[in-house]
Amino acid sequence: MNLAAAVPWIRFSCLSLIAALSLLPPVNAQVTNLPSNNQAQPIDPDNPNNLHPVAQNSTLLSIESGQRLLKEAEAAVSAQQYDVAAKKLQEARQVFNQLSNFYQDLNSSFSGIDNRVSDSQRKKALDSAQLRDEATYRLALVHRAQNQSELAVPLLVQIIKSQNPTRELGKKAYQQLLELGFVDAPYSPPSGRSSSSSQK
Repeated sequence: MNLAAAVPWIRFSCLSLIAALSLLPPVNAQVTNLPSNNQAQPIDPDNPNNLHPVAQNSTLLSIESGQRLLKEAEAAVSAQQYDVAAKKLQEARQVFNQLSNFYQDLNSSFSGIDNRVSDSQRKKALDSAQLRDEATYRLALVHRAQNQSELAVPLLVQIIKSQNPTRELGKKAYQQLLELGFVDAPYSPPSGRSSSSSQK
């Protein structure tokens, strides 16, 4: 090939390549769209391509993430920012509920195959369910503070169903229903009755 004839073509190709690359967005533009560790994003459990960091203290789907949301909600309540608190508590409920469901699925999958793994996942499912119910109770209290009893009542009923009326959180939820006037019969658990029923 004649080098003199090739040079203009090479020069044109390089210029075209540079022009094309200049149209691409900067690489760091995608980094700014990643969620920060302190910001909860919607989690889609049905999307297998929805990847999150592996580290337990940085992933959105973790006990730590839910507890962080609870602390943020507590700070919002102290500042009487009830709308912010309700949003944070709703996000915390979602995180804990998904964790509980996933751990229950793992428990079922390993049941009869590896009891040690199965028992570990069952405990995590129960712990997550307990935290979910605590977040739900706090959310119901926020709704009460906003005079939104129609939003508080369904949450309190969910807690009683999950916890059992004999458990401490179940009793507190029923007391709230009593104060709201939704129920009119005070509950006094019979002495000696077990309160160790597990959550659903």
